[in-house]
Amino acid sequence: MSDLIVIGYDDEYKAEEVRLALAKLQVEHLIEMEDAAVVVKDEKGKVKLKQAINLTSSGAVSGGFWGLLIGILFFNPLLGAAVGAASGALAGALSDIGVDDNFMRELGETMCPGSSALFVLVKKVTPDKVLADVSKYGGKVLRTSLSQDEESQLQAVLDRHGLLDGVPAAE
Repeated sequence: MSDLIVIGYDDEYKAEEVRLALAKLQVEHLIEMEDAAVVVKDEKGKVKLKQAINLTSSGAVSGGFWGLLIGILFFNPLLGAAVGAASGALAGALSDIGVDDNFMRELGETMCPGSSALFVLVKKVTPDKVLADVSKYGGKVLRTSLSQDEESQLQAVLDRHGLLDGVPAAE
C-alpha cells in the first residue's frame, strides 16, 4: 500500500526540484515511488499539472515493440508495429494510475499564486536517508495518508530546514 504525501512550496520551481531529488534517491533504491507529480499555480493564478510519466508515449513505444515482434512472425513488421503503437498509445491514454488529476487540480486551486506542490505516492522508503536529503528544501505538509503522528514528525523535519540556514522556519 502506498502513502500519499503532498508538500507545498512558496516557489513555482521548488516542487520540481524536490521531485528531481527524489528521482535520484529512487535510482539509489532509497525510495520507491508509485507516482510523483507537481502542481504549479503561476503568478496569474493558472494551475498546471506536471506528471512524472507520460503514459501515452510509453504505451506507444511498448505497443510498437510488441507489434513489430508479432509483425515479424506474420511477415508484415511495419503494419504490426503501427497497429501495436496505436493500441499501446490508446491503452496509455485511457489508463490513469497514480494521484488523481482532479484531486491535484482542486488542491492547486487553493494554492497561492507563484507557488507549487509536490504529490508523491510512496511505496517504500528509507526515512532517515530520504528525509536528510529532502529536508533542505523545507515546505509545508498540505495532505497525507500518514498517521497524525507521522505527519507531525514530517512537518517538524521540514521546519528544521529554516533553522539550518540560520533563519527561523516560517509558521
